[in-house]
Amino acid sequence: MISGLRTRLVLAFLLVAAVGCGTTAALTYREARNAILEQAQDTAVSSFRDQIQELHLNLPPNTEQMQGMVRGLARQGKPRDWWVYVEYGSVRLSSGTNPTSTVITPELRRQARGTPHGSFQRVVRNGEPYLTMVMPVVFKTAQTGTGGQTQRPTGLTFYAVMRLTDEQANVDAMVVAARDGALPALAIALVPALLAARSVLRPVRDLRQAARSLGRGRLDTRIPVKGGGELSELARTFNESTAALERSVDELQRAEARARRFASDVSHELRTPLAGMLAVTELLDEDAAGLDPDTAAAVRLISSETDKLAVLVEDLMEISRFDARAAELNTDEIDAAETIRRTLQSRHWTDPARIVLDLPDGIRARLDPRRFDVVIANLVGNALRHGRPPVTVALRTETRPPAPRTAEGAADGTPDAPGGGSTRWLVTEVADRGPGIPADVLPHVFDRFYKADQARTRSEGSGLGLAITLENVRLHGGTVRAANGPGGGAVFVVEIPLTTSEVTA
Repeated sequence: MISGLRTRLVLAFLLVAAVGCGTTAALTYREARNAILEQAQDTAVSSFRDQIQELHLNLPPNTEQMQGMVRGLARQGKPRDWWVYVEYGSVRLSSGTNPTSTVITPELRRQARGTPHGSFQRVVRNGEPYLTMVMPVVFKTAQTGTGGQTQRPTGLTFYAVMRLTDEQANVDAMVVAARDGALPALAIALVPALLAARSVLRPVRDLRQAARSLGRGRLDTRIPVKGGGELSELARTFNESTAALERSVDELQRAEARARRFASDVSHELRTPLAGMLAVTELLDEDAAGLDPDTAAAVRLISSETDKLAVLVEDLMEISRFDARAAELNTDEIDAAETIRRTLQSRHWTDPARIVLDLPDGIRARLDPRRFDVVIANLVGNALRHGRPPVTVALRTETRPPAPRTAEGAADGTPDAPGGGSTRWLVTEVADRGPGIPADVLPHVFDRFYKADQARTRSEGSGLGLAITLENVRLHGGTVRAANGPGGGAVFVVEIPLTTSEVTA
């Protein structure tokens, strides 16, 4: 939750508000506290100094005179009552019951000896604040010839102690008021925080939705640009990038369409002359035995290359139909094992030393017989050309639970079984005993015209057989994959769902 941008924005806004409230409250508290304490302190110190200066003393004072002084001073305390103490030599008297006070600190006593004008100090004892004041009594004498005065201590020192509980109560009330005011202020600050987060996140949300729409292929997606600032610049940059991407994709699509039309047109135009060439090469093959050896070899080479060219043209035509989404399935209920046997027999791949069959009878499936024939022929022919015999062709069925679905559809791209139950699959496996497929070649075996050896410019096939196999299997809603067997050799596995077929094996 904290990692969300909205939460972080709101927390940052509240943190700033809290810091602002706290700083303001702290500064206000400090100034108000100092003002309250200084007002009481200045009043008390000024009043105490004035009263000491108005005293009429007879030195040395007697005990009764000093006792009357401290009681009189205590009665005149401002802004509230004082406890007054006096010291004269070893004599200690007070306006209360104790002649001395524990609130008066040694530091204040030292200041009394060094400061004839008096001093004061705020002290906290047992959790209660006090203001302590000291004022020594001095004689003022005139200096001859200078017109100034000198101050001579009398040894008589008065102390006054005043509670600051009322001032402290006022300060505590200010703290409570600041605390109680901060919480509603933070609650109120939450409203502009949410509004600010919403205004910031709206462009981000629009950008996310636009990126998601762009990922679905809608290249005409644009974000409305409002106002100025970084977010509007981001929206403008996104729109410019999307427009550039749309132009690039359009150009690529037009180029791809032109390439497809070119391949289709070239293949279509080549079919007619190739048909004539094939007829001629067949006649030449029949008469090749009566020609001289060099001419016969040339005739057979021309015939072989013409056959390869015819296969390439047919494969290009087939690929162009897949690219144009024009390929269709003409399904029929067939015996899968019997169909595979007919495919092998029509290509004369019946030698038990080269082909090993594991085809249980009775497996019926609704397939396109022509396209399934092409799939088997391409895989077995590829195994015979690039692997080593014997090539094993195995057929079986498997029942599997449905794959988990995602928000975009089935996990593997295949249709779910009716009613959401298990799916039966027709599995055809073609394996050879050759060296296998190199690891760097495996991801590309179904690519068009891909060559494992880049230096090899020619091959016996057209280079499109496995690509056509992949498209035919996909057209049936199935998958085909290539791997290396545990004992060596390449293994191709074709899986087609039997959603509308009967399996009687």
